[in-house]
Amino acid sequence: MIIELPVELIAHILTLLDLASLITVSYLSRRLHSIASDSSLNPWRGPILRNLQDGAYEPSLKTLCVRYIVPRQNWIEILSLARSDFLLFEATLPNLKCYEWEECFRRRFLPGWRRWKKEGSQWREAFMKALHRVWHRSHTSCTSDEAWTKYVVLNRNGSINELEASSRNFNPRTIFNEMKHQNNLTHLETRIRLVVEFADVRILAFGVLNKARTMFLNSNAHAFLHPPGIEKEILLNASRETGTSIGSSDKNQGLDVKNIYSRRLSWVFPSAVTYVSVIEFWSVFPKYSRLTHPIPSSSHTLYPFHTPGGRDKRWIELEEDGLQWVGGLMLTTQLVGSHLDLVVGMGRNQYASFCWDDFRTIAPWMEEKVTKIIFGPGLGN
Repeated sequence: MIIELPVELIAHILTLLDLASLITVSYLSRRLHSIASDSSLNPWRGPILRNLQDGAYEPSLKTLCVRYIVPRQNWIEILSLARSDFLLFEATLPNLKCYEWEECFRRRFLPGWRRWKKEGSQWREAFMKALHRVWHRSHTSCTSDEAWTKYVVLNRNGSINELEASSRNFNPRTIFNEMKHQNNLTHLETRIRLVVEFADVRILAFGVLNKARTMFLNSNAHAFLHPPGIEKEILLNASRETGTSIGSSDKNQGLDVKNIYSRRLSWVFPSAVTYVSVIEFWSVFPKYSRLTHPIPSSSHTLYPFHTPGGRDKRWIELEEDGLQWVGGLMLTTQLVGSHLDLVVGMGRNQYASFCWDDFRTIAPWMEEKVTKIIFGPGLGN
């Protein structure tokens, strides 16, 4: 009988159930109840992550917090990854401790958004305010909460400008076209790259590709979109040869350099919902580590490493007849909405601020390459 199996195997079987079935099964016997409520076994994580990945939430997910049998740690993942409208208007939220709300905030939102936490206020209040702002901005044209939208320009001389424009008519295409005009690059096509996507926002890069002369080449733009030493082809080929598999329900087991080609590695952050054939190269690239605060969506689970599946577009320029990035590279934050195109319309309700703190969080390897940080226009003289 299944009840006689080891608890680890029973917990694994329970992870294959949907939420409604798991709730029913967890009350069938004392042993099943004990296994389901064990935070170290945590069979709830599998069905919860499947719900978050699919986007079609089971009705049981709305009231999951009222069931004491569900370990509270699961709500950190739900609050970090679930849709904003679901959390605001449908779900019953649990009572978490202050440090747990802070962890949820850091996992979900860009570090620049911490300015919304007022001195003396609680992290739950800051989390809910930021979540409501995301939903509000994605459904209305109101910009009262953020009248000015910040963006970053990575210059070819190694400096960075943190600039801002009026949120009411913020249009990154128009801004970048003006940049092209100032640099005599209007004859070149604007290229848009999706750098990384999170639960609520995605980071977009605007630039131009050309058969560059040395004086116009922006080597830092290439280093930002293609971290030095990380080769997409090497990662994919190594994973195929070794058959290394990454699982979402595993715990972080660390790295053993001697057995890196044979061990089964997994990540601690919950966005790795599906199994991905890839290998971790921390021993080869010690300065790189996967981004966990904030947590990338499933399309960029391994960021800054390449995530197979077709939505990680950072390596496209390597396949475009040897073209290279020239001129400045503009970076901005777009709210994730129902639209399919990366850039549509005037963008009143589509963009949020992207500042220097956000840049160095998603690209820490660039700090040593940045020669000067300029807050505002100009050369910083």
